[in-house]
Amino acid sequence: MKQPLGVILAGGLASRMGGADKPLLDLAGRPLLAHVVDRLEPQVAALALNANGDPARFAGYRLPVLADSVAGHPGPLAGVLAGLDWAAGQGAQSIVTAAADTPFLPCDLVPRLLLAGEGMAEPLVLAATRRDDGGTDLHPTFGLWPVALREGLRAALARGVRKVRAWADQQGARQAVFGTVGGDPFFNVNTPGDLARARAILNRAG
Repeated sequence: MKQPLGVILAGGLASRMGGADKPLLDLAGRPLLAHVVDRLEPQVAALALNANGDPARFAGYRLPVLADSVAGHPGPLAGVLAGLDWAAGQGAQSIVTAAADTPFLPCDLVPRLLLAGEGMAEPLVLAATRRDDGGTDLHPTFGLWPVALREGLRAALARGVRKVRAWADQQGARQAVFGTVGGDPFFNVNTPGDLARARAILNRAG
């Protein structure tokens, strides 16, 4: 399989941050989005950002900004579809998605997803972490998505499907399971308290 393209999902409403533009919040002197770009960009053939509203606010990143093609803020699946449509136009076979509010995402995210998808005709793999009880916690905004499934996803969204996991499970999705030694690599910034915690983590690391 060719190296996938990357799509950072930033289409949420940030309601728990008071409506603030989460990707542009300051984290250790840089926007939160910059930390995500630093980790994902080296792993993919090209990178784009799924975001709604005025794309000019992200002009400094020099990334394609992909708006949802489905109205009404239907959630991450609409961002996945926007990414798949963009990738189809680039002649790509797949994309890897990551959330815009996860500054510590794994630096081996893409190879681990690709490895988990080996042998699948149309590899669809979601990231997960192992719990102490042996189960897993799914992180459905982090996944490997085949371009070949985009029309099926478009039809599902038109039918009102909104749950990432439910749709992915219907396609036979696998999981790539990551460890949490040293912290949760999928820790996401949803609240002001989360942002303070992320700053503390970076301060300790520095």
